Amino acid sequence: MNKNKVPILRLPSGVPGLDALLGGGLAEFSFNIIAGQPGSGKTTLAHQMMFAMASPQRQALCFTVLGEPALKMLRYQQQYNFFDSAKLDDSIRFINLGEEVMSGDFDCVLDRIVQEVEGFDPAFVFVDSFRSVTQVASATGQQGALQNFVQRLGILMTSWQATSFLIGEYNLLDSQTHPVFAIADGILLLEQTLTRNSMVRKMQVSKMRGQATVAGLHTFRITDDGIQVFPRILPVGAQKRDANDPKSAARGALSLGTPVLDEMLGGGLPAGYSLLVAGPSGSGKSLLSTAFLEEGARQGEKGVVAAFEIGPGQPHNPRLSQLVESGHVGVIDTRALDLSIDETLFALTQMIKATGATRVVIDSLSGFELALAPAFHEDFRESLHRMVAVLTALGATVLMVSELEDRYADLRFSPYGAAFLTDAIIVQRYVELNSELKRVMAVVKVRNRNHSHALRLYEINESGIVIGAPCPEMAALLTGHPRPTSAIAFN
Repeated sequence: MNKNKVPILRLPSGVPGLDALLGGGLAEFSFNIIAGQPGSGKTTLAHQMMFAMASPQRQALCFTVLGEPALKMLRYQQQYNFFDSAKLDDSIRFINLGEEVMSGDFDCVLDRIVQEVEGFDPAFVFVDSFRSVTQVASATGQQGALQNFVQRLGILMTSWQATSFLIGEYNLLDSQTHPVFAIADGILLLEQTLTRNSMVRKMQVSKMRGQATVAGLHTFRITDDGIQVFPRILPVGAQKRDANDPKSAARGALSLGTPVLDEMLGGGLPAGYSLLVAGPSGSGKSLLSTAFLEEGARQGEKGVVAAFEIGPGQPHNPRLSQLVESGHVGVIDTRALDLSIDETLFALTQMIKATGATRVVIDSLSGFELALAPAFHEDFRESLHRMVAVLTALGATVLMVSELEDRYADLRFSPYGAAFLTDAIIVQRYVELNSELKRVMAVVKVRNRNHSHALRLYEINESGIVIGAPCPEMAALLTGHPRPTSAIAFN
Protein backbone atom coordinates (compact mmCIF):
# COMPACT_ATOMS: atom_id res chain seq x y z
CA MET A 1 0.00 0.00 0.00
CA ASN A 2 1.27 3.44 -0.96
CA LYS A 3 1.03 5.56 2.21
CA ASN A 4 2.36 8.66 0.47
CA LYS A 5 -0.31 9.01 -2.19
CA VAL A 6 -1.98 12.41 -2.55
CA PRO A 7 -5.64 12.28 -1.49
CA ILE A 8 -8.23 13.50 -3.98
CA LEU A 9 -11.36 15.14 -2.63
CA ARG A 10 -14.59 13.60 -3.98
CA LEU A 11 -17.30 16.20 -4.54
CA PRO A 12 -20.96 15.13 -4.20
CA SER A 13 -22.59 15.70 -7.58
CA GLY A 14 -26.06 16.44 -6.20
CA VAL A 15 -27.57 13.97 -8.69
CA PRO A 16 -29.26 10.99 -6.98
CA GLY A 17 -27.52 7.75 -7.93
CA LEU A 18 -24.68 9.38 -9.90
CA ASP A 19 -22.07 9.33 -7.13
CA ALA A 20 -22.49 5.56 -6.86
CA LEU A 21 -21.51 5.24 -10.54
CA LEU A 22 -18.53 7.56 -10.13
CA GLY A 23 -17.06 5.66 -7.21
CA GLY A 24 -17.90 8.26 -4.56
CA GLY A 25 -18.33 11.55 -6.40
CA LEU A 26 -16.52 13.90 -8.78
CA ALA A 27 -12.78 14.35 -8.36
CA GLU A 28 -11.96 17.92 -7.38
CA PHE A 29 -10.02 19.87 -10.06
CA SER A 30 -10.87 17.21 -12.67
CA PHE A 31 -11.61 18.00 -16.33
CA ASN A 32 -14.81 16.24 -17.42
CA ILE A 33 -16.87 15.83 -20.59
CA ILE A 34 -20.64 15.29 -20.66
CA ALA A 35 -21.51 13.97 -24.12
CA GLY A 36 -24.67 12.78 -25.82
CA GLN A 37 -27.18 13.36 -28.58
CA PRO A 38 -29.66 16.27 -28.51
CA GLY A 39 -32.37 15.77 -25.90
CA SER A 40 -30.45 13.17 -23.91
CA GLY A 41 -30.25 15.40 -20.81
CA LYS A 42 -26.71 16.83 -21.01
CA THR A 43 -27.57 20.41 -20.07
CA THR A 44 -30.01 19.31 -17.39
CA LEU A 45 -27.32 17.09 -15.83
CA ALA A 46 -24.73 19.88 -15.94
CA HIS A 47 -27.07 22.46 -14.41
CA GLN A 48 -28.25 20.06 -11.72
CA MET A 49 -24.65 19.47 -10.64
CA MET A 50 -23.83 23.16 -10.91
CA PHE A 51 -26.72 24.30 -8.70
CA ALA A 52 -25.95 21.55 -6.18
CA MET A 53 -22.23 22.26 -5.91
CA ALA A 54 -22.02 26.04 -6.30
CA SER A 55 -22.02 28.32 -3.26
CA PRO A 56 -20.80 31.84 -2.43
CA GLN A 57 -17.54 30.27 -1.24
CA ARG A 58 -17.25 27.91 -4.26
CA GLN A 59 -18.66 29.77 -7.26
CA ALA A 60 -19.47 28.42 -10.71
CA LEU A 61 -18.96 29.98 -14.11
CA CYS A 62 -21.01 28.70 -17.06
CA PHE A 63 -20.01 29.58 -20.63
CA THR A 64 -22.72 29.08 -23.24
CA VAL A 65 -21.85 28.83 -26.92
CA LEU A 66 -25.30 27.79 -28.05
CA GLY A 67 -27.19 29.48 -30.84
CA GLU A 68 -29.88 30.56 -28.38
CA PRO A 69 -29.43 33.20 -25.68
CA ALA A 70 -28.72 32.05 -22.13
CA LEU A 71 -31.90 33.76 -20.91
CA LYS A 72 -34.05 31.45 -23.06
CA MET A 73 -32.20 28.37 -21.83
CA LEU A 74 -32.61 29.45 -18.20
CA ARG A 75 -36.33 30.00 -18.72
CA TYR A 76 -36.72 26.29 -19.32
CA GLN A 77 -34.16 25.12 -16.79
CA GLN A 78 -35.86 27.03 -13.98
CA GLN A 79 -38.83 24.67 -14.30
CA TYR A 80 -36.77 22.06 -12.44
CA ASN A 81 -36.94 21.95 -8.67
CA PHE A 82 -33.15 22.06 -8.35
CA PHE A 83 -33.04 25.52 -9.94
CA ASP A 84 -32.34 28.22 -7.35
CA SER A 85 -32.63 31.76 -8.69
CA ALA A 86 -30.98 33.09 -5.50
CA LYS A 87 -27.69 31.55 -6.67
CA LEU A 88 -27.60 33.49 -9.93
CA ASP A 89 -24.81 36.10 -10.00
CA ASP A 90 -24.00 35.35 -6.35
CA SER A 91 -22.82 31.76 -6.77
CA ILE A 92 -23.39 31.12 -10.49
CA ARG A 93 -22.65 33.37 -13.45
CA PHE A 94 -23.54 32.74 -17.11
CA ILE A 95 -21.37 34.06 -19.96
CA ASN A 96 -22.46 33.84 -23.64
CA LEU A 97 -19.57 33.18 -26.05
CA GLY A 98 -21.72 33.05 -29.18
CA GLU A 99 -20.17 36.05 -30.91
CA GLU A 100 -16.59 35.00 -30.22
CA VAL A 101 -17.18 31.46 -31.47
CA MET A 102 -18.98 32.52 -34.65
CA SER A 103 -16.08 34.83 -35.52
CA GLY A 104 -13.89 31.76 -35.93
CA ASP A 105 -11.09 33.35 -33.95
CA PHE A 106 -10.22 30.68 -31.36
CA ASP A 107 -7.61 32.89 -29.75
CA CYS A 108 -10.37 35.41 -29.09
CA VAL A 109 -12.56 32.67 -27.59
CA LEU A 110 -9.75 31.50 -25.34
CA ASP A 111 -8.86 35.05 -24.28
CA ARG A 112 -12.49 35.71 -23.27
CA ILE A 113 -12.63 32.48 -21.25
CA VAL A 114 -9.35 33.28 -19.49
CA GLN A 115 -10.46 36.84 -18.77
CA GLU A 116 -13.74 35.73 -17.18
CA VAL A 117 -12.16 32.91 -15.18
CA GLU A 118 -9.40 35.09 -13.78
CA GLY A 119 -11.91 37.79 -12.88
CA PHE A 120 -14.44 35.47 -11.22
CA ASP A 121 -12.03 32.87 -9.77
CA PRO A 122 -14.60 30.01 -9.91
CA ALA A 123 -14.37 26.59 -8.30
CA PHE A 124 -16.43 25.15 -11.17
CA VAL A 125 -16.33 25.91 -14.90
CA PHE A 126 -18.93 24.69 -17.42
CA VAL A 127 -18.76 25.13 -21.21
CA ASP A 128 -22.02 24.30 -23.05
CA SER A 129 -21.97 23.30 -25.88
CA PHE A 130 -18.44 22.57 -26.99
CA ARG A 131 -19.75 20.96 -30.18
CA SER A 132 -20.42 24.41 -31.61
CA VAL A 133 -16.69 25.16 -31.55
CA THR A 134 -15.98 21.95 -33.46
CA GLN A 135 -18.60 22.77 -36.11
CA VAL A 136 -17.15 26.24 -36.69
CA ALA A 137 -13.66 24.76 -37.04
CA SER A 138 -14.92 22.26 -39.63
CA ALA A 139 -16.75 24.95 -41.60
CA THR A 140 -13.71 27.24 -41.70
CA GLY A 141 -11.10 24.52 -42.24
CA GLN A 142 -9.37 25.17 -38.94
CA GLN A 143 -9.19 21.62 -37.53
CA GLY A 144 -5.52 22.12 -36.69
CA ALA A 145 -6.25 25.35 -34.86
CA LEU A 146 -9.06 23.59 -33.01
CA GLN A 147 -6.77 20.83 -31.69
CA ASN A 148 -4.32 23.48 -30.49
CA PHE A 149 -7.20 25.39 -28.88
CA VAL A 150 -8.47 22.27 -27.10
CA GLN A 151 -5.04 21.38 -25.75
CA ARG A 152 -4.46 24.92 -24.48
CA LEU A 153 -7.93 25.01 -22.93
CA GLY A 154 -7.35 21.69 -21.15
CA ILE A 155 -4.03 22.88 -19.73
CA LEU A 156 -5.61 26.12 -18.57
CA MET A 157 -8.50 24.31 -16.92
CA THR A 158 -6.01 22.25 -14.93
CA SER A 159 -3.99 25.30 -13.92
CA TRP A 160 -7.11 27.13 -12.71
CA GLN A 161 -7.58 24.63 -9.91
CA ALA A 162 -11.24 24.37 -10.90
CA THR A 163 -13.46 21.38 -11.53
CA SER A 164 -14.46 21.82 -15.16
CA PHE A 165 -16.99 20.38 -17.59
CA LEU A 166 -17.37 20.47 -21.37
CA ILE A 167 -20.85 19.63 -22.68
CA GLY A 168 -21.32 18.57 -26.29
CA GLU A 169 -23.20 16.46 -28.81
CA TYR A 170 -20.68 13.67 -29.10
CA ASN A 171 -21.14 9.93 -29.44
CA LEU A 172 -19.16 6.82 -28.53
CA LEU A 173 -17.10 6.98 -31.73
CA ASP A 174 -16.13 10.58 -30.99
CA SER A 175 -14.95 9.56 -27.54
CA GLN A 176 -12.49 7.16 -29.15
CA THR A 177 -11.09 9.54 -31.79
CA HIS A 178 -11.59 13.17 -30.76
CA PRO A 179 -8.48 14.77 -29.18
CA VAL A 180 -10.45 16.47 -26.40
CA PHE A 181 -11.40 13.09 -24.95
CA ALA A 182 -7.77 12.08 -24.57
CA ILE A 183 -7.02 14.87 -22.11
CA ALA A 184 -10.26 14.53 -20.14
CA ASP A 185 -10.14 13.06 -16.65
CA GLY A 186 -13.78 11.96 -16.76
CA ILE A 187 -16.26 11.18 -19.53
CA LEU A 188 -20.01 10.72 -19.09
CA LEU A 189 -21.89 9.45 -22.14
CA LEU A 190 -25.68 9.91 -22.26
CA GLU A 191 -27.98 8.25 -24.76
CA GLN A 192 -31.67 7.87 -25.44
CA THR A 193 -33.41 5.21 -27.50
CA LEU A 194 -36.95 5.05 -28.83
CA THR A 195 -38.58 1.62 -29.04
CA ARG A 196 -42.15 1.77 -30.29
CA ASN A 197 -43.75 4.36 -28.01
CA SER A 198 -41.16 3.99 -25.26
CA MET A 199 -38.27 6.35 -24.53
CA VAL A 200 -35.36 4.99 -22.48
CA ARG A 201 -32.40 7.05 -21.29
CA LYS A 202 -29.07 5.49 -20.28
CA MET A 203 -25.78 6.75 -18.93
CA GLN A 204 -22.26 5.33 -19.11
CA VAL A 205 -19.14 6.36 -17.22
CA SER A 206 -16.73 5.89 -20.11
CA LYS A 207 -13.72 7.24 -18.20
CA MET A 208 -12.96 8.48 -14.69
CA ARG A 209 -9.31 8.69 -13.71
CA GLY A 210 -8.15 7.55 -10.30
CA GLN A 211 -11.37 5.95 -9.08
CA ALA A 212 -13.27 2.71 -9.49
CA THR A 213 -16.53 3.27 -11.37
CA VAL A 214 -19.48 0.98 -12.02
CA ALA A 215 -19.17 -0.31 -15.58
CA GLY A 216 -21.97 -0.68 -18.08
CA LEU A 217 -25.07 1.25 -19.08
CA HIS A 218 -27.30 2.60 -16.31
CA THR A 219 -30.84 3.88 -16.80
CA PHE A 220 -31.85 7.32 -15.62
CA ARG A 221 -35.08 9.29 -15.53
CA ILE A 222 -35.76 13.02 -15.93
CA THR A 223 -38.53 14.36 -13.69
CA ASP A 224 -39.46 17.72 -12.16
CA ASP A 225 -36.63 17.12 -9.68
CA GLY A 226 -34.12 16.73 -12.51
CA ILE A 227 -32.13 13.58 -13.24
CA GLN A 228 -32.12 10.46 -11.09
CA VAL A 229 -29.73 7.65 -11.98
CA PHE A 230 -30.51 4.01 -11.22
CA PRO A 231 -27.15 2.25 -10.93
CA ARG A 232 -26.84 -1.33 -12.10
CA ILE A 233 -26.65 -3.01 -8.71
CA LEU A 234 -24.53 -6.16 -8.60
CA PRO A 235 -24.36 -8.76 -5.81
CA VAL A 236 -20.60 -8.19 -5.54
CA GLY A 237 -19.02 -10.64 -3.11
CA ALA A 238 -22.40 -12.06 -2.11
CA GLN A 239 -22.71 -15.83 -2.21
CA LYS A 240 -25.81 -17.91 -1.77
CA ARG A 241 -25.81 -19.71 1.56
CA ASP A 242 -26.32 -23.43 1.38
CA ALA A 243 -29.11 -24.75 3.59
CA ASN A 244 -26.69 -27.38 4.98
CA ASP A 245 -24.27 -24.65 6.07
CA PRO A 246 -24.42 -24.23 9.87
CA LYS A 247 -24.59 -20.45 9.45
CA SER A 248 -27.59 -20.82 7.15
CA ALA A 249 -29.28 -23.30 9.46
CA ALA A 250 -28.90 -20.89 12.36
CA ARG A 251 -31.03 -18.36 10.53
CA GLY A 252 -33.99 -20.72 10.73
CA ALA A 253 -37.02 -20.98 8.46
CA LEU A 254 -39.83 -18.52 7.89
CA SER A 255 -43.50 -19.37 8.12
CA LEU A 256 -45.69 -18.49 5.15
CA GLY A 257 -48.64 -17.96 7.46
CA THR A 258 -50.29 -21.27 6.57
CA PRO A 259 -49.17 -24.09 8.92
CA VAL A 260 -50.02 -26.90 6.50
CA LEU A 261 -48.03 -25.23 3.73
CA ASP A 262 -45.07 -24.76 6.12
CA GLU A 263 -45.23 -28.50 6.77
CA MET A 264 -45.30 -29.21 3.03
CA LEU A 265 -42.16 -27.07 2.63
CA GLY A 266 -40.34 -29.20 5.16
CA GLY A 267 -40.70 -26.84 8.10
CA GLY A 268 -41.10 -23.45 6.43
CA LEU A 269 -39.13 -21.47 3.88
CA PRO A 270 -35.42 -21.04 4.76
CA ALA A 271 -34.58 -17.40 5.42
CA GLY A 272 -32.85 -15.72 2.49
CA TYR A 273 -34.43 -18.06 -0.06
CA SER A 274 -36.36 -17.04 -3.17
CA LEU A 275 -39.79 -18.64 -3.74
CA LEU A 276 -41.78 -18.79 -6.97
CA VAL A 277 -45.55 -19.20 -6.60
CA ALA A 278 -46.97 -20.17 -10.01
CA GLY A 279 -50.57 -20.61 -10.94
CA PRO A 280 -53.51 -19.42 -13.07
CA SER A 281 -55.65 -16.38 -12.41
CA GLY A 282 -57.83 -16.67 -9.30
CA SER A 283 -55.85 -19.53 -7.78
CA GLY A 284 -54.90 -17.49 -4.69
CA LYS A 285 -51.32 -16.47 -5.43
CA SER A 286 -51.75 -12.93 -4.09
CA LEU A 287 -53.54 -14.26 -1.01
CA LEU A 288 -50.59 -16.53 -0.30
CA SER A 289 -48.13 -13.65 -0.69
CA THR A 290 -50.26 -11.47 1.62
CA ALA A 291 -50.28 -14.24 4.24
CA PHE A 292 -46.48 -14.35 3.91
CA LEU A 293 -46.28 -10.62 4.72
CA GLU A 294 -48.87 -10.89 7.51
CA GLU A 295 -46.89 -13.63 9.21
CA GLY A 296 -43.80 -11.45 8.97
CA ALA A 297 -45.66 -8.61 10.69
CA ARG A 298 -46.71 -10.98 13.48
CA GLN A 299 -43.06 -11.91 13.94
CA GLY A 300 -41.98 -8.25 14.00
CA GLU A 301 -40.50 -8.32 10.50
CA LYS A 302 -40.92 -5.54 7.95
CA GLY A 303 -41.96 -6.30 4.40
CA VAL A 304 -41.85 -4.68 0.96
CA VAL A 305 -44.22 -5.33 -1.94
CA ALA A 306 -43.93 -4.37 -5.60
CA ALA A 307 -47.51 -4.87 -6.80
CA PHE A 308 -47.72 -4.60 -10.58
CA GLU A 309 -51.24 -6.01 -10.74
CA ILE A 310 -52.78 -2.90 -9.15
CA GLY A 311 -53.78 -0.11 -11.49
CA PRO A 312 -53.91 3.63 -10.66
CA GLY A 313 -56.71 4.43 -8.22
CA GLN A 314 -57.38 0.78 -7.41
CA PRO A 315 -57.15 -0.15 -3.73
CA HIS A 316 -55.03 -3.01 -2.45
CA ASN A 317 -56.81 -5.97 -0.99
CA PRO A 318 -58.03 -5.06 2.53
CA ARG A 319 -55.53 -7.30 4.33
CA LEU A 320 -52.59 -5.83 2.42
CA SER A 321 -53.93 -2.29 2.87
CA GLN A 322 -54.00 -2.82 6.63
CA LEU A 323 -50.37 -3.94 6.60
CA VAL A 324 -49.38 -0.86 4.61
CA GLU A 325 -51.36 1.56 6.79
CA SER A 326 -49.89 0.08 9.97
CA GLY A 327 -46.34 0.58 8.62
CA HIS A 328 -45.46 -3.11 8.55
CA VAL A 329 -45.22 -3.21 4.74
CA GLY A 330 -43.82 -0.65 2.31
CA VAL A 331 -45.14 -0.36 -1.25
CA ILE A 332 -42.93 0.38 -4.25
CA ASP A 333 -44.41 2.80 -6.78
CA THR A 334 -44.88 0.74 -9.94
CA ARG A 335 -47.09 3.17 -11.85
CA ALA A 336 -44.29 5.00 -13.69
CA LEU A 337 -44.18 4.48 -17.44
CA ASP A 338 -41.32 2.64 -19.12
CA LEU A 339 -39.84 1.10 -15.97
CA SER A 340 -36.51 -0.67 -15.95
CA ILE A 341 -35.34 -3.55 -13.80
CA ASP A 342 -32.66 -1.30 -12.33
CA GLU A 343 -35.17 1.38 -11.36
CA THR A 344 -37.34 -1.16 -9.56
CA LEU A 345 -34.36 -2.88 -7.93
CA PHE A 346 -33.02 0.49 -6.78
CA ALA A 347 -36.37 1.31 -5.15
CA LEU A 348 -36.52 -2.11 -3.47
CA THR A 349 -32.99 -1.94 -2.09
CA GLN A 350 -33.50 1.61 -0.83
CA MET A 351 -36.63 0.61 1.05
CA ILE A 352 -35.00 -2.55 2.42
CA LYS A 353 -32.07 -0.52 3.76
CA ALA A 354 -34.34 2.22 5.14
CA THR A 355 -36.83 -0.08 6.90
CA GLY A 356 -34.77 -3.19 7.58
CA ALA A 357 -37.33 -5.26 5.64
CA THR A 358 -36.63 -9.00 5.44
CA ARG A 359 -39.62 -10.12 3.33
CA VAL A 360 -40.10 -9.02 -0.29
CA VAL A 361 -43.04 -9.79 -2.58
CA ILE A 362 -43.12 -9.20 -6.35
CA ASP A 363 -46.66 -9.57 -7.67
CA SER A 364 -46.47 -10.51 -10.44
CA LEU A 365 -43.73 -11.27 -12.95
CA SER A 366 -46.13 -10.91 -15.87
CA GLY A 367 -47.26 -7.51 -14.59
CA PHE A 368 -43.62 -6.59 -14.03
CA GLU A 369 -42.72 -7.38 -17.62
CA LEU A 370 -45.68 -5.37 -18.94
CA ALA A 371 -44.58 -2.35 -16.88
CA LEU A 372 -41.07 -2.46 -18.36
CA ALA A 373 -40.07 -0.45 -21.39
CA PRO A 374 -39.93 -2.71 -24.49
CA ALA A 375 -36.15 -2.20 -24.66
CA PHE A 376 -35.75 -4.29 -21.48
CA HIS A 377 -37.92 -7.25 -22.48
CA GLU A 378 -35.14 -9.09 -24.29
CA ASP A 379 -32.91 -9.42 -21.21
CA PHE A 380 -35.73 -9.74 -18.68
CA ARG A 381 -34.66 -13.19 -17.49
CA GLU A 382 -31.02 -12.20 -16.98
CA SER A 383 -32.05 -9.01 -15.16
CA LEU A 384 -34.49 -10.96 -13.01
CA HIS A 385 -31.70 -13.32 -12.00
CA ARG A 386 -29.54 -10.37 -10.97
CA MET A 387 -32.41 -8.81 -9.03
CA VAL A 388 -33.07 -11.99 -7.03
CA ALA A 389 -29.35 -12.37 -6.31
CA VAL A 390 -29.09 -8.78 -5.03
CA LEU A 391 -32.20 -8.99 -2.84
CA THR A 392 -31.23 -12.29 -1.24
CA ALA A 393 -27.66 -11.03 -0.76
CA LEU A 394 -29.19 -8.24 1.33
CA GLY A 395 -30.72 -10.90 3.58
CA ALA A 396 -34.26 -10.65 2.20
CA THR A 397 -36.53 -13.63 1.57
CA VAL A 398 -38.20 -13.10 -1.80
CA LEU A 399 -41.60 -14.37 -2.93
CA MET A 400 -42.40 -13.93 -6.62
CA VAL A 401 -45.79 -14.55 -8.20
CA SER A 402 -45.96 -15.99 -11.71
CA GLU A 403 -49.17 -15.95 -13.72
CA LEU A 404 -49.72 -19.10 -15.79
CA GLU A 405 -52.41 -20.48 -18.03
CA ASP A 406 -53.44 -24.03 -17.25
CA ARG A 407 -52.06 -26.32 -19.95
CA TYR A 408 -52.65 -29.91 -19.12
CA ALA A 409 -50.29 -31.14 -21.83
CA ASP A 410 -47.25 -29.83 -19.96
CA LEU A 411 -46.19 -28.76 -16.48
CA ARG A 412 -44.75 -25.27 -16.52
CA PHE A 413 -43.78 -22.91 -13.72
CA SER A 414 -42.86 -19.65 -15.43
CA PRO A 415 -43.09 -18.32 -19.00
CA TYR A 416 -39.74 -16.54 -18.43
CA GLY A 417 -37.65 -19.61 -17.66
CA ALA A 418 -37.26 -18.20 -14.15
CA ALA A 419 -37.98 -21.44 -12.30
CA PHE A 420 -34.31 -22.46 -12.10
CA LEU A 421 -33.45 -19.04 -10.61
CA THR A 422 -35.43 -19.70 -7.44
CA ASP A 423 -34.73 -21.87 -4.42
CA ALA A 424 -38.31 -23.07 -3.98
CA ILE A 425 -41.42 -23.48 -6.15
CA ILE A 426 -45.08 -23.83 -5.22
CA VAL A 427 -47.48 -24.63 -8.03
CA GLN A 428 -51.24 -24.08 -8.01
CA ARG A 429 -53.58 -25.65 -10.57
CA TYR A 430 -57.24 -26.10 -11.40
CA VAL A 431 -58.65 -29.62 -11.75
CA GLU A 432 -62.10 -31.02 -12.45
CA LEU A 433 -63.44 -33.48 -9.87
CA ASN A 434 -66.99 -34.78 -9.91
CA SER A 435 -68.01 -32.08 -12.40
CA GLU A 436 -66.67 -29.33 -10.12
CA LEU A 437 -63.70 -27.00 -10.57
CA LYS A 438 -61.25 -27.56 -7.71
CA ARG A 439 -57.88 -26.10 -6.78
CA VAL A 440 -54.80 -28.18 -6.00
CA MET A 441 -51.40 -27.17 -4.67
CA ALA A 442 -47.99 -28.84 -4.52
CA VAL A 443 -44.44 -28.02 -3.50
CA VAL A 444 -42.25 -28.70 -6.54
CA LYS A 445 -38.88 -28.00 -4.97
CA VAL A 446 -37.14 -26.59 -1.92
CA ARG A 447 -33.43 -26.53 -2.43
CA ASN A 448 -31.55 -28.81 0.01
CA ARG A 449 -34.74 -29.66 1.91
CA ASN A 450 -36.92 -32.74 2.28
CA HIS A 451 -40.38 -31.55 1.35
CA SER A 452 -43.78 -33.03 0.63
CA HIS A 453 -44.50 -34.21 -2.91
CA ALA A 454 -48.24 -34.60 -2.37
CA LEU A 455 -50.94 -32.77 -4.30
CA ARG A 456 -53.41 -31.22 -1.87
CA LEU A 457 -56.81 -29.77 -2.49
CA TYR A 458 -57.35 -26.32 -1.01
CA GLU A 459 -60.10 -23.75 -0.71
CA ILE A 460 -60.24 -19.98 -0.42
CA ASN A 461 -62.55 -18.43 2.16
CA GLU A 462 -62.72 -15.34 4.36
CA SER A 463 -59.74 -16.58 6.39
CA GLY A 464 -57.57 -17.03 3.32
CA ILE A 465 -56.19 -20.30 1.97
CA VAL A 466 -57.31 -23.50 3.70
CA ILE A 467 -55.33 -26.57 2.63
CA GLY A 468 -56.89 -30.00 2.94
CA ALA A 469 -55.48 -33.49 3.14
CA PRO A 470 -53.83 -35.28 0.19
CA CYS A 471 -56.12 -37.19 -2.16
CA PRO A 472 -54.45 -40.56 -2.66
CA GLU A 473 -57.60 -42.00 -4.23
CA MET A 474 -57.14 -39.87 -7.36
CA ALA A 475 -54.31 -39.96 -9.90
CA ALA A 476 -53.29 -37.93 -12.99
CA LEU A 477 -54.86 -34.77 -11.56
CA LEU A 478 -52.61 -32.46 -13.56
CA THR A 479 -53.30 -34.09 -16.92
CA GLY A 480 -56.87 -32.86 -17.09
CA HIS A 481 -58.08 -36.48 -17.02
CA PRO A 482 -58.00 -37.56 -13.33
CA ARG A 483 -59.09 -41.07 -12.46
CA PRO A 484 -59.34 -43.16 -9.31
CA THR A 485 -56.20 -45.00 -8.28
CA SER A 486 -58.28 -48.17 -8.03
CA ALA A 487 -58.83 -47.98 -11.78
CA ILE A 488 -55.08 -47.79 -12.32
CA ALA A 489 -54.50 -50.76 -10.03
CA PHE A 490 -57.19 -52.75 -11.84
CA ASN A 491 -55.62 -52.07 -15.21
